[in-house]
Amino acid sequence: MIHPDTELRHVNDHIGYGVFATRPIPRGTITWVRDDLDQTFTTQQISAMDQVYRDVLAKYSYQDASGKMILCWDHSRFINHSCEANCLSAGYDFEFAIRGIAGGEELTDDYGTLNPNEPFPCACSSPRCRGEVLPDDMERLSVMWDALVRDAFPLILRNPQPLWPLVKEKVEIERVARELDQLRSIRHHYARDR
Repeated sequence: MIHPDTELRHVNDHIGYGVFATRPIPRGTITWVRDDLDQTFTTQQISAMDQVYRDVLAKYSYQDASGKMILCWDHSRFINHSCEANCLSAGYDFEFAIRGIAGGEELTDDYGTLNPNEPFPCACSSPRCRGEVLPDDMERLSVMWDALVRDAFPLILRNPQPLWPLVKEKVEIERVARELDQLRSIRHHYARDR
């Protein structure tokens, strides 16, 4: 489920739609949680579908660590990629703002964290654009992503969190945010590590 202070807006004809903050979202705010309404599909289920459905899943779903495809039920499926994403995940089933997000700013994720099976060209226009999102981005970039997440993670307990009731790992998150336990690496989501 996507943060309530967001809305769907048309970005341009090439990118399509994106998710934008309707008011400032502070660093450390949970912006998305995988919830019970999100749909999960196995490779076998997808193979049995008509091509039109396989195309929708290829565009709007992501692969979790078990290799299943997850299709978010709400606007979160429209979160676009950026090589300088403002939202990332640690090794838990939510993403949060790794820096403050201004009202009117687009929420972005790094698709390299979502287990892509094929390389695809990047259209993020970031000064640090990699030019291409690759299936092995997790192997090459997870240390950098972990550092970005680690710096912002303690703020989770200091901000209002409208999505907190949907977080499944609450006790562990509280312990990590208080620095009583070690933060999971984003590689916990990596399908190729299984």
